[in-house]
Amino acid sequence: MKKIKLIILIIICYTSAYSQTTNILQNNLNQGEKLIEAYFTPMAETFGAGLNNAWYNTAKPHSILGFDVTFSLNTIIIPNSAENFMIGDNFNGVFTSSEEDASTIFGSMSSTNMNYNPDNNLPSSSFSMPGGLKTPILPLPMVQAGIGVFKKTSIDIRYMPMLNVGDNINVNLYGIGAKHDLLQWIPAIGNAIPMSLSFQAGYTDLNTELKVAGQEVALNTKATTFNLIASKKILMITGYAGIGYNYSNTTFSANPNFDLNGLSFDQELDISFESKKNLRTNIGIRLNIALMTIHADYTFADYPTATIGVGVSLR
Repeated sequence: MKKIKLIILIIICYTSAYSQTTNILQNNLNQGEKLIEAYFTPMAETFGAGLNNAWYNTAKPHSILGFDVTFSLNTIIIPNSAENFMIGDNFNGVFTSSEEDASTIFGSMSSTNMNYNPDNNLPSSSFSMPGGLKTPILPLPMVQAGIGVFKKTSIDIRYMPMLNVGDNINVNLYGIGAKHDLLQWIPAIGNAIPMSLSFQAGYTDLNTELKVAGQEVALNTKATTFNLIASKKILMITGYAGIGYNYSNTTFSANPNFDLNGLSFDQELDISFESKKNLRTNIGIRLNIALMTIHADYTFADYPTATIGVGVSLR
């Protein structure tokens, strides 16, 4: 949550660093939205990567009415490529700078001087793109409960009601997932394979609401994952691995007169960021001590993620 507070401080700089603002023209609005998207996209993709993790720590589903409650901490590693976005001709000359690139929300703390060049032969004006948090990681906690139903299938649920987690910050989260044993459908082969093999799918929806200096900003991230997972238990230790496909989409919303450090948007913003799609693989280990479980895994993806967790499980 400290990371979110730092994000708020940066947004505050939008409204305090410049006393004079320039309203962006209607025919330049698309380029203005692209500028906002370029700055916030790494945060959206980081949330998407984190939400698509910690769904499983074994391939074996619960038996009927078996259950678990698990707390996990996903630590998303932010790649160097997410620290900057290119300016160049990416904004059709509407936004230019003497610099080749500018910081994203996770980039350098240094701001970037930029020019707004409106159409209709109007004079140019200057504004300053804010710097970033300069952070290499973003932690994302997760609480999840699962229960076994029928046909060697487990249902998992994630939920957090709307909570105030800091000054002017409200978040809520919900999600649902399922894990289904595959070997039961090929008994001649499945009974001879000394391991568990399952298909897993999960969906998570995260809402973040911010209100800073009278500016209301909201981010909604929807993340979906599909995975083929395998595991093998030897005594108290379970090794597991998975390969899958991630998909996430984020929408940025702001009320009229949202101010980007001297560049003002005089109408309501509702920006759908470009969807993030990528393959993922992960490998992990779980320790079972009576009803208690401790697990750790690492996910290889565009945004690598290290996960640790502890839970109670009755299979």
